[in-house]
Amino acid sequence: MITADRLNNIQEYYFSKKLREVRGLMAEGRPIINMGIGSPDLAPSPQVLETLRDSIIEAGAHQYQSYQGLPELRTAIADFYLQKFDVSVDSNSEILPLMGSKEGIMHISMAFLNEGDEVLLPNPGYPTYASVTNLVGGVPVTYDLKAENGWFPDLEELSKKDLSKVKLMWISYPHMPTGATATKEQLKSLVNFAKENEILLVNDNPYSFVLSTNPTSILSIQGAKDCTLELNSLSKTFNMAGWRVGMVLGSAEHINAVLKVKSNMDSGMFYGIQKGAVAALKSGPEWFEALDKVYKTRRELMFQLADKLGCTYDKNAVGMFVWCKLPNGAAPSEEFIDNVLYDKDIFIAPGTIFGSNGEGYIRFSLCVSEEKIKEAIERF
Repeated sequence: MITADRLNNIQEYYFSKKLREVRGLMAEGRPIINMGIGSPDLAPSPQVLETLRDSIIEAGAHQYQSYQGLPELRTAIADFYLQKFDVSVDSNSEILPLMGSKEGIMHISMAFLNEGDEVLLPNPGYPTYASVTNLVGGVPVTYDLKAENGWFPDLEELSKKDLSKVKLMWISYPHMPTGATATKEQLKSLVNFAKENEILLVNDNPYSFVLSTNPTSILSIQGAKDCTLELNSLSKTFNMAGWRVGMVLGSAEHINAVLKVKSNMDSGMFYGIQKGAVAALKSGPEWFEALDKVYKTRRELMFQLADKLGCTYDKNAVGMFVWCKLPNGAAPSEEFIDNVLYDKDIFIAPGTIFGSNGEGYIRFSLCVSEEKIKEAIERF
């Protein structure tokens, strides 16, 4: 059977393929330390786990759930956004829970893109934006992000291009993979750019609460809902990556369009997971403080490891990664990380998987215990 033409424009996700190789080395007995992927190794809070446990015996817990999620979950999301971001959203019409924000990338693209529509994609940026664009028949158009501009797009330069076919623009602040943040003024300029060019702007925002002192939502910009959607997730903030809990927020019109797609592709998430998500969203400040304490300690150790490799990095970056520039004269990123993998049994992500502007960079994940980071330092 011949596969669909759409598969000709995408590759297997890098981590899917590379982690198979890493697992093969581990099966051979190699003591691999995986610093490549951002899968939290810490547990959710005891309250979240207790809520999940208790909820599974409630009446109706194992039936199909609403495509729009429990009203209680939508209310918890609305309360969270109001408390943490000073953003007011209608829990009935401006929030749609998702089975992880990654599913939202597909749903949004299917809801708003016709074949041939152009999509602005960050370089470097999350590879799924490009893959999904190709899958739905869109045309990827990358825009440069560079260190000298703080990993923020040159909107003046971008405005000089023909944007008449652009329907969608993906951004991610705090930025993945670099950890760069955007000021309120920069977010305002993005919203204005989207309005001027009739582009739907989507901010992918799962890293606001990891080592960040100023959590920000683009929806806090006046008038942003007119042209903006925001994705968020419980994966990083609450150590619930495997639970697959995310959300998309925006105007009722935009959310309803996404719901049309979602309701034809899946059902609502498991009741117990939704109840656990509600408990997580109600976490007090001590949760965020404890999480940052762990990641700060790990980051300081990771800086030491980066120093061993002669790398440079931004100490003010946020999120659960350390984005490092390789020293002058170093091998290309993918060759560099393979040398480290096979010589030191340490897996690091090469910057090139996030785009051509990632060449010359590598990315460490902080989802590694202190003991393992210290062991990695010792190997050098």
